[in-house]
Amino acid sequence: MVSHERTIKVFTGNANRPLAEAICKAIGIKLGDNEVKSFADGEVSCSFNESVRGSDVFLVQSTCKPVNQNLMELLIMIDACRRASAGRITAVIPYFGYARQDRKTKSRDPISAKLVANMISAAGADRVVTMDLHASQIQGFFDIPADNLLSYPVFAEYYAKKFGDALHDMVVVSPDVGPIARARKFAETLASGLAIVDRREDDPDEAQPLRVIGDVQGKDCILFADIVDTANTVVTAAKALAEVGGARNIYACASHGVLSEDAIERLAASNIKELALLDTIPAHPEAERAKLKYLTVAPLFGETIERIYKEISITKFSF
Repeated sequence: MVSHERTIKVFTGNANRPLAEAICKAIGIKLGDNEVKSFADGEVSCSFNESVRGSDVFLVQSTCKPVNQNLMELLIMIDACRRASAGRITAVIPYFGYARQDRKTKSRDPISAKLVANMISAAGADRVVTMDLHASQIQGFFDIPADNLLSYPVFAEYYAKKFGDALHDMVVVSPDVGPIARARKFAETLASGLAIVDRREDDPDEAQPLRVIGDVQGKDCILFADIVDTANTVVTAAKALAEVGGARNIYACASHGVLSEDAIERLAASNIKELALLDTIPAHPEAERAKLKYLTVAPLFGETIERIYKEISITKFSF
């Protein structure tokens, strides 16, 4: 039972249209009619070809590469809906760019994640829905409600079908000590063991493994990360698992496949048998060569949007 009289409408920019279409299919509605384009000088232009007055509007837009272009598209879509008297505007950001700039690492550094949160609020968004923020405290950067959806149930379902009862003999591995809490929840869901690759980052682009904490000898492992960017971390961790820990087969999964620089080449040459990614960022054209497997989050975002529209709790999906 919907406690309000607003109609639900979903629109998207150019960041990840296939995901937006899949979300609408999961909900059972048609993707809204709008157009986002750029002028010759690069300025973003946005047009909505249907009324949003009084509607519950959801704008699906990952701020992935090109990050600034996609961010400006989102901000301008929000502003357009606000000026067109939308009833409520929810920014659905499956991948939140700038999330890794969540604190000052040295003097005179910006905290860009907070700046982006301020910009989204200032543009006129009433709510934000995202997935697997690199740092959970980013939720507190927003002065509007912000829901951070969890990805590990999607991976748990996939691996349960893929490995069955063999999962209990496998080990979930955190590629660093930082995301250990996330990996622990995943391991508990799978009823699997847990290990950590302890490494030193003298150079942020060159991860140096030190040791494997936990028993992975002769076992199949699942590396669990939130972002794969240059792929240095997961590839180096996979190598350490085999050469230092004596692991047998190594799989990996991550919420967001940024895949910058030579990531595809590194993954293709690595000992990782398969890297499962979510479609929060569009699939890479060389996915097969890099041993990538994409899983969709459209049903999860679809149900979340429906619950927000109906004003039902989404606690079981988020934190």
